Formats: sequence, structure tokens, C-alpha cells
Amino acid sequence: MTALANLQAPSLDDLEALAQDAYARLPEAFRRLCEGVVIRVEDFPDDETMTEMGCETPFDLLGLFRGIGLAQGGGQMQTGQFPNMVWLYRRPILDYWAEHEESLGHIVTHVLVHEIGHHVGLSDEDMEAIEAAAG
Repeated sequence: MTALANLQAPSLDDLEALAQDAYARLPEAFRRLCEGVVIRVEDFPDDETMTEMGCETPFDLLGLFRGIGLAQGGGQMQTGQFPNMVWLYRRPILDYWAEHEESLGHIVTHVLVHEIGHHVGLSDEDMEAIEAAAG
């Protein structure tokens, strides 16, 4: 029996651990901008999110930022406001991973940085530099 015969797809907890590790490797200055952002991992986006984002299938969305970004004046929490959240969607991420030549850790880091980048109003070039700094 080969070592592959016993492999299982990474669980929600596995992806959450990858996301937490990726977050810990981000530059400290970037993490300070993200203070209070909650990272959640779910299998798929919910129906409301899929409709709102115009998704044709549950695999169309790898991650999502929900909240009020710093670029939109979201630095101060208002009473009754939900915390800013980054959602990572496990099954679409695993599907993307199966079809590309990138490590799962790299993909999780990319999605995490991209979604947090929306929170702080970064350009694509800024996000690429942060990803590179995270290794």
C-alpha cells in the first residue's frame, strides 16, 4: 500500500491551522492593521453570499471579507456592529489546489492576504509584496 492510499482531504480545522500559520507569518506592520479581524473557515459560502456575489456555483468563491474596511472608515467599532471577518472556503480552496501547481499553504496565504487587503485598501502590488514577505 502506498502512502497516498491513506491520505484524506484537509479538514476545516486543518485549513484554520494553515490560515493561522499564514497570518502569523505576515509582516508585523500588516498584522497591526488587521487587529480585530476574525478569520473563519467554512466548507462553502452560504446561499445569501452566493447570491450577493453573483456566484454560479459554490466553488466560485475562495474567500470573502465582510465588514467595514479601514479604507471605508472601519477603524472604530460601532455599537451593534459585527466584527470584520475574513471567510475562507475550504472546498473551493481544495478544488483550486487540486487543479494548480501551488502548495496548499501558498493558496491559503494568497486568499488570506487578498481578503485582508480589502480591509486595509491595498493595491494588488502591495498584496503581492506582503505575500512575498510572508514566504
